[in-house]
Amino acid sequence: MFICVLDTKRPCRRAAVFFMDNINMFYYSGDMLDGIRIYSSDALWRQILSEFGATVSDVPDATYLDFDALGVPMPATPIMIKTAIQNAVDGNIKLMREILGRDVHLPYIQAQIVILLYKSGGMSAADLRTALGYAPNATTHAVDTAIYQLRKLFGREFIINSNGVYKIGRI
Repeated sequence: MFICVLDTKRPCRRAAVFFMDNINMFYYSGDMLDGIRIYSSDALWRQILSEFGATVSDVPDATYLDFDALGVPMPATPIMIKTAIQNAVDGNIKLMREILGRDVHLPYIQAQIVILLYKSGGMSAADLRTALGYAPNATTHAVDTAIYQLRKLFGREFIINSNGVYKIGRI
């Protein structure tokens, strides 16, 4: 289903309908969670989150946001769901402050690398590329470049490679 915004300068966006029960119907943008990776053990929630535009997994993964742990109250409106997810994503800002000891604004890929390595305790280059959305054998240098830039910013020992596994070292 497509709807057009009244502002003629804006393009039409994909929209969808979400039924909370037989009476209440909500409209939402189908890309409101675009780019966010979410895990849920519940098949219905996976379907709903997927329709919101999220990349969804039914297998727990440290690189995905754990939707089950958010405790979204029921019944939930799309804005309540988005708010709970956004608050969890914003928690990564606090985590970055904890890791780095200060507020630092990093490009998305650099911040994700730091968070993934911190949460996982270490990842191979292929696992790191996969977690960032690249194919494990991709020939892109985006991840390598981001690691280089992080080392340049925080020192060579910030991200170490031990036996093919990247880990957070010291600042």
